[in-house]
Amino acid sequence: QVQLVESGGGLVQPGGSLRLSCAASGNIFGIYAMNWYRQAPGKQRELVAVIRRTGTTNYADSVKGRFTISRDNAKNTVYLQMNSLKPEDTAVYSCNTNLGGISYWGQGTQVTVSS
Repeated sequence: QVQLVESGGGLVQPGGSLRLSCAASGNIFGIYAMNWYRQAPGKQRELVAVIRRTGTTNYADSVKGRFTISRDNAKNTVYLQMNSLKPEDTAVYSCNTNLGGISYWGQGTQVTVSS
């Protein structure tokens, strides 16, 4: 079992920044990659960023150059630094990992970009 807990969401003005955190606990040995997804009302869930055990990362085109995924192995935590936020970034952001054929999700955190 893996537990994921997100934090750091909130209301921010366009152009602002937020940093999301995802703390992992439980049987996390063997996790290969951690993912951040988002889902806006009425839209499909979108993969935003990935960070692998090797340290390699990937981003959705919509967030490249604005978002940065990183990790602190000592704290078993993955971060999503979001800069230059736009209203279209408004969504529930969730972290995810897959281990042993099971997909684990956090509870999600709301990010609202509005003036």
